[in-house]
Amino acid sequence: MKMWMKGLRGPLTAGVVALASLGWSGVASAASQVHVAFGDIATVESLNFLIALERAKERGVDVKVTFFKSEDVASQAVVGGDADVGVGTPYALIQKVNAPIRLFYQMSALRFFPIVNTEFYQDWKDLDGQEVAVHARGSGTEAIMKLMAQKNGITFSNISYVPGAEVRAGALLQGNVKASIVDSTNKNLLEQKAPGKFKVLPVEGVNASDEALYANTEFLTENAEAVQILVEELLKTWREINADPKVVADLRKKYNLLPDLPAELEGEVVPYFEESVPTGMFPNNGGSEQAAKDDFAFYALAGQIEGDPATLKVEDFWTFEPLNKALAKVGTQ
Repeated sequence: MKMWMKGLRGPLTAGVVALASLGWSGVASAASQVHVAFGDIATVESLNFLIALERAKERGVDVKVTFFKSEDVASQAVVGGDADVGVGTPYALIQKVNAPIRLFYQMSALRFFPIVNTEFYQDWKDLDGQEVAVHARGSGTEAIMKLMAQKNGITFSNISYVPGAEVRAGALLQGNVKASIVDSTNKNLLEQKAPGKFKVLPVEGVNASDEALYANTEFLTENAEAVQILVEELLKTWREINADPKVVADLRKKYNLLPDLPAELEGEVVPYFEESVPTGMFPNNGGSEQAAKDDFAFYALAGQIEGDPATLKVEDFWTFEPLNKALAKVGTQ
């Protein structure tokens, strides 16, 4: 094992917060186990992904999911060989560590809402010299906040890392955090629980991936059939939800997903997808070379990757073979 892989195991062990081994059997002889590293807790916004995993299971792919405290710890699991597939956008890791991993499926585009407590701030300029909270180091939420700071000519005194949009929303309500960034579900929750207390700041020029799947290139080659099945089910699930967001509620019930979801979030399941789908948050075709180039431009501006975006090579970060094979089978839209 390479030394840079060994060095990642310490923080990995400390970072695990929950292990959801989904207990699936009936593995097809040609499809191996897929161990997914997810850098967040499972909640409303991850339902489409969990549904697709269930459907992959029905086709014989044995899936195990480990939930970590952040995306960077999840990526360490993949690089270190402790997980097969990661969820996130590890561009900086791939570039700086020269890790043998590649992104292979775009799950979602960035759709987040910077939000401030109006008792203290009213606009971006008010955040100059102030602290903000984001999801994790290297996450899309951090990239958005850094980019908006650049565009508005301000500097944050500190960026704190608070995994989970619902956790950041709770901190805003409690007054422990005065400026953060959350998803649409928690934006709506804040507006309902404290009308007029919070304000959403404008975001411009953001066109990039929020979450993508990535894996070690060796795993992708040796487990091509399992990966193709997973990608096919992602494509079909995304398209079904994009056609009718309400179907998420039925599929959640069918597969008994998130049975312990807090009551206050129960009513947000369908609205979240109804609000997200029209924005183009969930791509029908799993990404493209152009989407990768858009990511280069965004994450370079946000300081997550180095160099001129125009000179970066898509093949150094992405492989489209699994997606192209899946699209050949299920068709393009």
